[in-house]
Amino acid sequence: MLAYYTPTDFYVMDKLKKFELMAKIVRELEDVRKSQQAVLEKIGKIEVDNIELGDKLIESKMPEIYGRTAENAEAIRQILEDFQQKTDDFAGNNNIDKLKEQQEINNLK
Repeated sequence: MLAYYTPTDFYVMDKLKKFELMAKIVRELEDVRKSQQAVLEKIGKIEVDNIELGDKLIESKMPEIYGRTAENAEAIRQILEDFQQKTDDFAGNNNIDKLKEQQEINNLK
């Protein structure tokens, strides 16, 4: 039996596919944000440990590295926040919940 797709079916699939890709990017950005936070914590621990050790190289370089990493972490956080809002707006403007329901109905046919 051949499947028959209407133009509406393709519209639903295109919107859902775009939303799913946007949601995936949000998850990936969240992973990057968490990774950046972990890197900042590790750098901080190195700096604390070096207080006891007193290595001049670590003492001179780590604050700069921490600063750049913190700037990058903030940039990722801002991108994540903005893109999450964009994704939420897209979902609302395109009735994604209803499109998902329609896709489920179409899949039962």
